[in-house]
Amino acid sequence: MGLKKEKLSHFRFYWHDVQSGKNPSSIMVVPPVNNSQTAFGQVNMIDNPLTLDPEIGSKMVGRAQGFYALADQGQIGLLMAQNFAFMEGKYNGSTITVLGRNPVFNQVREMPIVGGSGLFRFARGYVQAHTHTFDIKTGDATVEYNVYVLHY
Repeated sequence: MGLKKEKLSHFRFYWHDVQSGKNPSSIMVVPPVNNSQTAFGQVNMIDNPLTLDPEIGSKMVGRAQGFYALADQGQIGLLMAQNFAFMEGKYNGSTITVLGRNPVFNQVREMPIVGGSGLFRFARGYVQAHTHTFDIKTGDATVEYNVYVLHY
């Protein structure tokens, strides 16, 4: 299969979930069920910028594309299914796929890396998400992601 020696890479970037304004990167495609205090059932489709710094105008290195669903009736917990699609440097065109549970009010949330493409073919590992900012009025959020990925 032509595989090289496996290596561990660490990336840190910021994920911007923008629900407000003229050009949101996150839109609700399924509303929550009636009377749910946790927005259970809501699904948002995302095409969120990934940047090197917390400011949304900082250098963009890729996009988080996929969806999240509010899948917990007892607390606000998301099912995250997203590809980190890289657009810069040697990783341009490669992706990392994350699929897991995100209990958003936990200080740090860990989700598994289940695969990838390009330079991340056969990828495995995990991400840690930490909320940097959240605007309760708009729903906009900036989340720091630390990515630990084993790949060839």
